[in-house]
Amino acid sequence: MIRYSMTCEKGHSFDGWFQSAAGFDSLQVAGLVSCAACGSTQVTKALMAPAVVSDKAATLTAPTSPAEAALAALRRKVEENSEYVGMSFAAEARAIHDGDAPERSIWGETRPDEAIALIKDGIPVAPLPFMPKRGIQ
Repeated sequence: MIRYSMTCEKGHSFDGWFQSAAGFDSLQVAGLVSCAACGSTQVTKALMAPAVVSDKAATLTAPTSPAEAALAALRRKVEENSEYVGMSFAAEARAIHDGDAPERSIWGETRPDEAIALIKDGIPVAPLPFMPKRGIQ
């Protein structure tokens, strides 16, 4: 895997992960690399400094865009105001809906087929735009 910093014709900066340099090139030629902010396919690789690996764990930096700040705020709100139920999400959401578990806000993980079954059964669920922090919950 290779990560590229990219910019679009409108000056938006974003990162993308690709299988290889050749993989990036073939996707770009096919018009399948697009700006995360505006959708433009006029994308070029930006100058990048090489990554330096250290023994210390990587730390996250402050959000670099309004979108990242909004995502971080959403994550905080979800984590502060609901219970993480892990891979038991589908079963717990169904139990709450059926009155077999106390009503509360939950979040967690489930397989796509389980999420579809919940929706078909009229159980309100929505995907979250972030993954759980492994080892923290």
